[in-house]
Amino acid sequence: MIRLFTGRALRPSNISALHQKLNPYACSSSCGFSAQAAIQTQQNPSSINEPCSHFDSYMYGSLLRHCIQNDDPVSAMGLHCKIIKSGNCLDLFATNILLNVYVKAEFLSQAELLFDEMPERNTISFVTLVQGYAQRSQFSESVGLFSRLHREGHELNPFVFTSILKVLVSMECSELAWNLHASVYKLGHESNAFVGTALIDAYSVCGCVDFAREVFDGIRCKDMVTWTGMVACYAENDCFQEALEAFSQMRLVGFKPNNFTFAGVFKACIGIEAFDIAKGIHGCVLKTRYEHDIYVGVALLELYTKCGNIDNVQRVFEEIPKTDVIPWSFMISRYAQSEQSEKAVNLFCRMRQSFVVPNQYTFASTLQACATLGDLDLGKQMHSLVLKACLDADVFVSNALMDVYAKCGRIEDSMELFEKSPNRNDVSWNTLIVGYVNCGDAEKALDLFMEMHENQVQATEVTYSSVLCASASLTALELGTQIHSLTVKTNYAENTVVHNALIDMYSKCGRIRDAHLVFDMMNERDEVSWNTMISGYSMHGLGMEALKIFQMMKDRGYKPNTLTFVGVLSACSNSGLLDQGQAYFSSMLQEYGIEPCIEHYSCMVWLLGRSGHLDKALKLIEEIPFKPSVMVWRALLGACVIHNNVELGRISAERILEMEPQDDATHVLLSNIYATARKWDNVTAIRQSMRKKGMKKEPGLSWIENQGRVHYFSVGDTSHPDMKVINGILEWLNVRTRRAGYVPNCNAVLLDVEHKEKERLLWVHSERLALAFALFRTSPGSQIRIIKNLRICVDCHAAMKLISKIMQRDIIIRDMNRFHDFHDGICSCGDYW
Repeated sequence: MIRLFTGRALRPSNISALHQKLNPYACSSSCGFSAQAAIQTQQNPSSINEPCSHFDSYMYGSLLRHCIQNDDPVSAMGLHCKIIKSGNCLDLFATNILLNVYVKAEFLSQAELLFDEMPERNTISFVTLVQGYAQRSQFSESVGLFSRLHREGHELNPFVFTSILKVLVSMECSELAWNLHASVYKLGHESNAFVGTALIDAYSVCGCVDFAREVFDGIRCKDMVTWTGMVACYAENDCFQEALEAFSQMRLVGFKPNNFTFAGVFKACIGIEAFDIAKGIHGCVLKTRYEHDIYVGVALLELYTKCGNIDNVQRVFEEIPKTDVIPWSFMISRYAQSEQSEKAVNLFCRMRQSFVVPNQYTFASTLQACATLGDLDLGKQMHSLVLKACLDADVFVSNALMDVYAKCGRIEDSMELFEKSPNRNDVSWNTLIVGYVNCGDAEKALDLFMEMHENQVQATEVTYSSVLCASASLTALELGTQIHSLTVKTNYAENTVVHNALIDMYSKCGRIRDAHLVFDMMNERDEVSWNTMISGYSMHGLGMEALKIFQMMKDRGYKPNTLTFVGVLSACSNSGLLDQGQAYFSSMLQEYGIEPCIEHYSCMVWLLGRSGHLDKALKLIEEIPFKPSVMVWRALLGACVIHNNVELGRISAERILEMEPQDDATHVLLSNIYATARKWDNVTAIRQSMRKKGMKKEPGLSWIENQGRVHYFSVGDTSHPDMKVINGILEWLNVRTRRAGYVPNCNAVLLDVEHKEKERLLWVHSERLALAFALFRTSPGSQIRIIKNLRICVDCHAAMKLISKIMQRDIIIRDMNRFHDFHDGICSCGDYW
């Protein structure tokens, strides 16, 4: 049908002959007049509107075909008006041509009207309108018209099947091709190359490669398009070896590949990393002069990108035509995805200078680069261009815009875009959830997840890993276990990314045994899995277990990276494993070629300082090949507080305050050092300095989750509604612990008050208030989990050990640095923290 409607224009010399052939009963004078009028019309198309009463149906058909060839729907409409005035003398053949004119010009409403008014219709009439609906993505109407065609008994020829199969592929219902295949088989069209190729395409899209191959084998006269369809089917469904074999067979039977064949073969070569074969095929491309084809050019860009040969990528890009947006979008996306964001942005600017109009994929990739750079101004400029291009409603672009604002710290703007977006998908929700997690608002992230669940949007591995991260930051174990249940129900429990997030969540919620259980159940592990498990043990003060995991990681063939050694050195510093820590630190560069970064130096400074080697810790800081950060000096200051080294503590505090003058924690730690040394004048001076600067000491807070609610307690808190019961339990615990050998360590109270007052103040520390609440609100024998925002004091640590033995309860306290698991009078930290 397509060839029928797009044939070459009729020459004036043979119009009359054609007329005679089509209408042998027409009089010669009429034929002569028609030929003369046709010649005039071809020379002057506007003459169509001139009055003429002698045109017959066949000549109108010829003129309408002329309008198609010259892409002139306006003249066709004028001719249609003249036809109507002349009494609508068109026959079915000419009416079908007019219908095709309207469809090609995308005048679908006129095409529908003409179709409805046709006194008779045939298969061509129906197929023409089916294709018109498909062009406008009105697939339901296309399918409905096909059903009507079949219902009214019109012929189901190969053009019908190829057209409707293309519609099914376009509407993502290619699995319905099986039903059509049965009709094709019954009518004997299974060996037709056009129908067979359309079936191969449909089966390829729905992944039915074996059925596609059966269709291919049943085609009698295979042409180059058929072979190309089979090669593409194999390549698109990851049957890469079979694609190369089909390509080889195609060459053996004498068919020359075209641009689409080469694109499929390159995809297959990339799939099995057959780069040498691909380079040979590139030579074939050069011989057949397809190197300037856009599809082949993009396939070559993909090939050399996968090879890692950036020089060849740039060479191919410069050689292929760049009038189309596709190669520009490809290069920009690859730069954006390979952490070469500046190159992506520069290429986008060059594209604009070349007057190539960007599409939604170009904008999405460039916005991704802006998000990675954290360049808010550039992101706003891109937003303006998006609005000018009227692409702000596109889901890919809107998601990328949300990501830019989220990563630039403008999460409110991301939320505004999300609420205004008419099109949302799972990526839209995930972008916002991840944005809130990264900016520290875990509660809002979890609220969005609940809303996403209520809206029946399918969660993905990104969703689950993000909300598990949010649960971990809030130490919301109950919510975390519920999310774990959802991952099991939705078949994401076996996903490596989700597994890693579960290990992290259970570790940070104090359930290190559950974290290890998840780790043991994993079928596939990556470096993140091992690193997370090592960090989990480190956080719980189980240094030897962390080092065992590290040894297992090496034995299984995984290569440690920078984060691995952060976990290993942290485990050593948290457990006082000085010799092992120094050995691992030395091995980083010598055995693994990893340059220590600031996190590694901070761990080593804390390890040396906590072990009492303050001079060695200071010497290590002086040997750091770059400027020490606040993190390093804080580690040394913390060690000075433990060992009461006033002078070195003062030096450390000065270094920190030079970089961060408003750091309240440093003022407090220095004040504590002076208080321990009984230098009350210095303590007073620091507190006065803090008041002048408008700084306040962060109050000690502890909180506990119970029955879905979080209960907060501060030092000396009297606001809780259960305060009377809490005070009674604390008095009872004071008596019982003293009987068990508890002696108050009043040095933990850094205030210049009487001894009795210090003893009283020890028993109103926030973690003890939270513990007393948990003892009467939770079931006997259950585990108690308390979170504290500051480091647990030595007196509370000693009291908790005794209480865990007296009450026969496991007590887990997470302070600002680590976990303390108190069980039967013993803490997991071994009294080293």
